[in-house]
Parts: sequence; structure tokens; C-alpha cells
Amino acid sequence: MELEDQTQGNPKKSIEMLLMALGIIFIATNLRAPITSVGPVINEITAYFNLSNIQAGLITTIPLMSFALLSGFAPGISNKIGMEKLLLFSLILLTSGLLIRITGQVYFLFIGAAMVGAAITVGNVIMPAVIKKEFPNHTGIMTGIYAVSMNLTSAMAAGFSIAIGTATGWGWKGSIGVWAIVAVLSLLVWFPQVLKRKRQVETPVKASFKSMFKSRLAWNVTIFMGLQSLLFYCIAAWLPAVLQDWGMSKEDAGWVLSYVQLAQLPITFVGPVIVSRMKNQGILVWITGLLMLAGILLIIIFKSEFIILATILIGVAGGLAFGLAMMFFVLRTKNPAMAASLSGMAQSFGYLIAAAGPPAFGLIYDFTGNWIYSFYLLIIGVAVLIYSGLNASKNKFVEQ
Repeated sequence: MELEDQTQGNPKKSIEMLLMALGIIFIATNLRAPITSVGPVINEITAYFNLSNIQAGLITTIPLMSFALLSGFAPGISNKIGMEKLLLFSLILLTSGLLIRITGQVYFLFIGAAMVGAAITVGNVIMPAVIKKEFPNHTGIMTGIYAVSMNLTSAMAAGFSIAIGTATGWGWKGSIGVWAIVAVLSLLVWFPQVLKRKRQVETPVKASFKSMFKSRLAWNVTIFMGLQSLLFYCIAAWLPAVLQDWGMSKEDAGWVLSYVQLAQLPITFVGPVIVSRMKNQGILVWITGLLMLAGILLIIIFKSEFIILATILIGVAGGLAFGLAMMFFVLRTKNPAMAASLSGMAQSFGYLIAAAGPPAFGLIYDFTGNWIYSFYLLIIGVAVLIYSGLNASKNKFVEQ
């Protein structure tokens, strides 16, 4: 096991590191599933509340707006109260938001979505810094474990969303509400660690966060982060609905989205390890962009005919893009404080970019009546993703 040299000869330290790894895994399970579980039942939610396509897109966009508006605050709050406490509070907020979201009132649907987004924001921003701090010699493998945990539950959320709603008898409420159980379990796993670990004073990040805005490298990482998120959330929010409009059943459409997630799993584990061993990741950026483009073009040209192949290509590309984004936070900074700052900036402005994706995708369809035009938006996103990724992949550090 690669982590052995970090804990060799110290059983107590080994147990602490294993508990930390377990905590990271459980928290990661909450960072995508509450959002990807929405896509397969978006038509049910739309019909239940009589929403327009733009309003339906907001169910996914509101959490992304939370990422955008709140990511910049997470490093400073973490610096004051500690990473462990902040993550604990985020799990409590997540559980509350997931329950509020299914009360059946339209305003609670959106309020709950905002709470879910705020909670997930903390994990998104703080986890790369936690990994850099706790596993400094093995950031690649731990980032891979973190990413696989996130995407595996994300795939389950998409694939089983319809079935869960049917099994519980609660329809869409059961589909998206069941993840409150996972949040509670994660809270229980993380809580003892908060009690056992003394608060550690982190290096102040205020000055370094400001310096990010002057860094061209930081902005390229941010744009790359935003566009890979935009591509993912547009697919997650709309692909099941698009396929249903093209004649596919709800169950099959939900599983198609899960194929995207499952295709990501191998590359999200192996990708960060490979990325961590390369000085320049430009070739991986090209592979990411070309695979994503190929998948989107298959959908545009053949619609659902080769949808499995298309989703596999998109999934592999998305998994590699996510791994690159996470590793850029680690590889382009010199310490955990800088990693948290770069993560905060990239996810704040990056998710602002991503948040525009799902409603724009729906808006284009509302104007044209043809989903194909909406997919052209994703092609533009891929082009800019490649450009920013090539700049972010250079072997440099963001300067303080």
C-alpha cells in the first residue's frame, strides 16, 4: 500500500490515517449524488410544480450558484475554526437541506437546493487542502480515492433514482430525499474524528487568496475548473430529459447518465496518480478535450443510436478533467493554505461559469425547439477547456 511509508512503525499513526481516509471517502459520497439524483426525475419535478425548463434548470443551478458565491469564504472560515469542524457543520447543513428540499413546497425546493449547495461547497473547497495536508507524499492516490468515492455514489444516484422513488412509493421525493440517510451516516463517521483531533492552527490565507487574482495561472486553473463543471452539470441536468424526448424510457435514460458516472471511475482513480507524476499535463488536456468532443458529436449526429459509446467517451473525458482540476490545486501551489486559496478561487468563479450552463442549455431549447442547438454550447465549452487547460498544465506555481 502506497500509504505505508507515511505510517510505518507507528500503529497509532496508521489508525489515525486510515480513519482520516475513511472520513474523506464518506464526505466525498455527498458531494455529487444530491445533485445527480435530480436529473432522472427532473420531468416529474417539473410536472409536480408546473415549472418551465428554465425554472427546472435552476434546481441544479442554485447549488452551483452556492458554489460560486460561497467558495471564496471557505478557506477563511476553515482557518478560524479548523477544517474538521467546518466539514462537520457542512454535513449538518446538508442533511437539513436534503430534507427541506422534499417538503413539497416550491420555495422550499429552491431553499433546500441552496442549503445543499452551501454544504457541498465546503467539501469541494476544503478537501484538496485536507489531502495535501494529511497525505503530502501521496496526493495523487488520495485524490483518486476521493474522486472515485464521489463519482461512484454519483453514478448510483443517477442510475437508481427512478427505482428508489418507485420502491419508497414517494416518487421524486424518495429519489432525491434518500441521500439524507447517507449524509447522516457520513456525519456519524466524521464526528468522532472531530472530537479526537485538536484544532490545528492553519497558515493564514487572506493575503495569498488576494494574490490569486493577479495570477494568470490561477485564472487558467479557474476557467478549466469552471468549464469541466459546466460540461458535467449540463449533461447531468439535461441528458436524461433529452433522451426521454427522443423516445427513451425514464429508467433507461436514468441509467444512461449512470454510464457517464461509471465510465469516470477507472480514470478518476488512475488519472490523478498519472497527473501527479507528470511535470506538464498538456497531453492529458488534449486527450480530455478530444474524447469529450467525440462524445458530444456522436449525440449530435446520431442522437440515441450510439448513446452508450457517447456517454462512455464523455465519462472518461469528464473523469480525467475532474482529476486534472483537483490536482492543479495541489500541483500549482506550495502549501495547503495556498491549495485552499486556489481551490476557493477556482471553485468560486469556476462554478459561476458552470452555473450558467444548465439554464442556458434549457433556454436554447426553449427558443429553438431542438436539443441539438443546445449541444453546440458544449462544443464551445470544450474548445475553451482545451485552451485554458494547456495553460494550467505548465510546470509552474501560483506565487504568493
